[in-house]
Amino acid sequence: VPNIQAADELKTKPTQHSVNKLREIGIQPNILLCRTDRFLPPDLKKKIALFCSVDPEAVITAKDVETIYEVPLVFHQEGLDEIIVRLLQIKAKEPDLAQWEDLVYKLKNPKHIVNIGLVGKYVELKDSYKSLVEALTHGGLVHEARVQVHWVDAENLKESDLVKMNGILVPGGFGGRGIEGKIQAIRCAREHRIPFLGICLGMQCAVVEYARNVLGLKNANSSEIELQTPDPVIDLMPDQKGVLEKGGTMRLGAYPCKIQKDTRAYEAYRQLEIHERHRHRYEFNNDYREPLTKAGMVLSGLSPDGRLVEIIELADHPWYVGVQFHPEFQSRLRSPHPLFREYIKAALRKN
Repeated sequence: VPNIQAADELKTKPTQHSVNKLREIGIQPNILLCRTDRFLPPDLKKKIALFCSVDPEAVITAKDVETIYEVPLVFHQEGLDEIIVRLLQIKAKEPDLAQWEDLVYKLKNPKHIVNIGLVGKYVELKDSYKSLVEALTHGGLVHEARVQVHWVDAENLKESDLVKMNGILVPGGFGGRGIEGKIQAIRCAREHRIPFLGICLGMQCAVVEYARNVLGLKNANSSEIELQTPDPVIDLMPDQKGVLEKGGTMRLGAYPCKIQKDTRAYEAYRQLEIHERHRHRYEFNNDYREPLTKAGMVLSGLSPDGRLVEIIELADHPWYVGVQFHPEFQSRLRSPHPLFREYIKAALRKN
């Protein structure tokens, strides 16, 4: 329902026209969700109901809101839940949204602000990282903090901007574009002791950065990026080499991981075995386990058989964790993922 700003008037004609077109093909709606910037007044709802042949109470305001988590509260206020339950003849308990209301209040009224630099190559398409942004929001809510994401193009980053951040996050991705920028950002996080979280490719870049700048393997790389690298610290598993057909060959879905005690990972999860979701083909190269661990890298999460490295961290850093999986996929508003909870906690300390 558009608003004509010059007259400050809501126009119902587009809604009527859309519903008439639906009815022409045999679809009669039971409920109308009317997107608008304000609550619809009763007289306007009655007008829409009259010309669209629906009950006035079934004309629901889908009001613009500050956060998506406010939408259920608006729909409850409009009575949408009661109408759906009645139409579908579902027996339901009286809704109790007190906890949800409290969460939304905390989201809209934070006590702290934390700035996270998200270093990626798809930053012009922010929805590419939608799950990550929401997981950061969840992690911030626990600490009554609003997470402000600063989008950093991996191909055009400035270290002077990164050092101002309370935390640096390098997400997953595929291909070589922007890799050197991500590695530069990770080095900045390590050397300036900025809380760091690397996810999937971000974890692999962290291994490459550490091998180059701490272990001294200046040409270290992932064989995904540079096939002929002399030090492929990230590589295909031996049973993947020689496989030409790539379909169905990724490590995909939930896999178990054993957590080592007295690590950042254990501090977050508080359990010895977890299950996390994966989507990748390349792995930590076990040929470099010993030199990397001797140089100070901690392998805090392994597959149950010990073959695959799932989590890396640095013990002498305020908070530096890289994970081969995608923790953002399991984060929810009422149950933030433990890694994001601890990451934001560390970023707040930096703040």
